[in-house]
Amino acid sequence: MKKKTRLIHGGISRDPYTGAVSIPIHHASTFKQNGVGNFEYEYGRTGNPTREALEKLIADIEGGVRGFAFASGMAAITAVVQLFSKGDHFIFTDDVYGGTFRLMTKVLNKFGIDVTFVDTTDIDQVKAAIRENTKAIYVETPTNPLLKITDLEKISAIAKEHELMLVVDNTFSTPYWQNPISLGADIVLHSATKYLGGHSDVVSGLVVAANEDLGNDIHFIQNSTGGVLGPQDSWLLIRGIKTLGIRMEEIEANTKEIVKFLVEHPAVGKVYYPGLENHPGHATHRKQADGFGGMISFTVESEEKALALVKNVQYFTLAESLGAVESLISVPALMTHASIPRERRLELGIEDGLVRISVGLEDVEDLVADLKQALN
Repeated sequence: MKKKTRLIHGGISRDPYTGAVSIPIHHASTFKQNGVGNFEYEYGRTGNPTREALEKLIADIEGGVRGFAFASGMAAITAVVQLFSKGDHFIFTDDVYGGTFRLMTKVLNKFGIDVTFVDTTDIDQVKAAIRENTKAIYVETPTNPLLKITDLEKISAIAKEHELMLVVDNTFSTPYWQNPISLGADIVLHSATKYLGGHSDVVSGLVVAANEDLGNDIHFIQNSTGGVLGPQDSWLLIRGIKTLGIRMEEIEANTKEIVKFLVEHPAVGKVYYPGLENHPGHATHRKQADGFGGMISFTVESEEKALALVKNVQYFTLAESLGAVESLISVPALMTHASIPRERRLELGIEDGLVRISVGLEDVEDLVADLKQALN
């Protein structure tokens, strides 16, 4: 199947009992057993038909063996880290989502999980960070918010050489543009709240395992800790995924026009977008992905001017999150990455005047005109 066909017909695309082309929402918390231990579904936390349809769909479109749906992206990340033990060491992309940084440095560190943050675009830095107790490498590519690109094939080669697990957050690219498992990843993560849902109406996290053993381990954790996605939200996510392809293509077309405008505007400093040929990761991203996505970050002169900009836009909504049909705008230093200390943010390049936009499906002429009047 081609990509758009798989989004609609992948996984369990029809109700096997009625032939309905929309999977039913099964609100049941428990299920009748045909005898002790003889059942298809046991209990809503362990498995649910609507959630199973979603989980099989994401596994299918990511090219994995098993998929898992969690109540949020952070719940998904937490479950993956729970595969490991006290004393284990992770290597993380330095320019990582602020919530992930907070989870690893303020919560899971209490359970003895050790973390080193390095620039995973620099292979030598990754190699230098490997210790005897290193168990996994966790990569975001493109990163949030500076859109740095890590070469997944090279990182995968290092992981295999040292018998490490490779975990990739694929939220920004989505499985429509990039498939990390085909590039050597063991686990792929999504904040499905973003592009996969696509309509700002569901919070969810998805995990895909590349092999059956990992799948069994993740299911054990999912069932044991219970952070599962409910059937209503599972159905919303299935519906959102069906239109992922056409949304990503239209969003990228809009994004290219906005990037062109920003690059030429005198009030804009740096523009971060992997589709720009002068972006340091342009060639790498082009090699491993089919599209450049709908996220742009750029700088204005100061925090004050960034705040003035986001106050004066009309069609861009000032909000956290991304990947929706409506265009969103934020100031990472004060919003999505406020949990990272300012000194650390500045080291990473997250300036006070950095603005991040998630391009939506509005007419691009309106979006450009909106940014123009707000910048002026």
